[in-house]
Amino acid sequence: MKKRAGRSLDPVFWELPTGKIKFGEQPEEAMARTALEYLGVQVRKVELRDVVTFLAFSGSSQMANLYIIYELSVKEGAKIQPSERYSAYKFLKKSEFSKVRLEEATSAVLDLENEKDESGRTAENFRETVNGATVYVDGSSRGNPGPAGVGYYIIGENGETLKRGGEFIGFATSRVAEYYALKTGIEQAKELGLKSVRFVGDNLMMINQMNGIYKIKNRDLLPIYADIRKLINENFEAVSFTHVQREQNGVADEEANKAIDGHFDRDVLK
Repeated sequence: MKKRAGRSLDPVFWELPTGKIKFGEQPEEAMARTALEYLGVQVRKVELRDVVTFLAFSGSSQMANLYIIYELSVKEGAKIQPSERYSAYKFLKKSEFSKVRLEEATSAVLDLENEKDESGRTAENFRETVNGATVYVDGSSRGNPGPAGVGYYIIGENGETLKRGGEFIGFATSRVAEYYALKTGIEQAKELGLKSVRFVGDNLMMINQMNGIYKIKNRDLLPIYADIRKLINENFEAVSFTHVQREQNGVADEEANKAIDGHFDRDVLK
């Protein structure tokens, strides 16, 4: 469902239909009421699918939430009529999730329901990362190829900042910079002793490749990719890779650009 915009500058997100449980309601009753109020459809069957806890890092609340996820059955031919809360709706396949700007919790839930990367990690492994540490990574190249830097921003399982920083990596393409950023984030997570980690980036191609949706065909990336897989397999119990929009990755982007600026500032001082 596409949420209606609030303030004019607020980004518009898509989310799974969601509602809150009212006093005296059973969760299944709340789900059926939500479907009727927000989607305009009468639910024929409500079936429990999963329960997920999630700490939302974006926004001012940074609240820990418990999501009860249901699979709904409606009458064949039922027409969805969004309430004022939503402006549109879509039915999406897994391969189409990246085409819309997903709300963070929705993205985590969908990843959990569908996750199984080429390393054979299952949804149960991914579940651990939803409530573990989060590492935001970003690579920047000015000129593509040009002066390049990487940035990372690491948040603990309780929402606290564990570490942030960046490095200048010389001259590189933006594609190579993104992979070096991921490698650096993984190395930093290893140094902190983290075991269950969700790695987040705004480069969709890289995230899809790490999730096994696309294969890596570029020879310049294969050695970095091999190093990344080795680090992951030897040092972590559970990992996942999540795509976000660029504005949701601002801290890592800032650190990457600071690293480039800092390198040239030092050269000027010399």
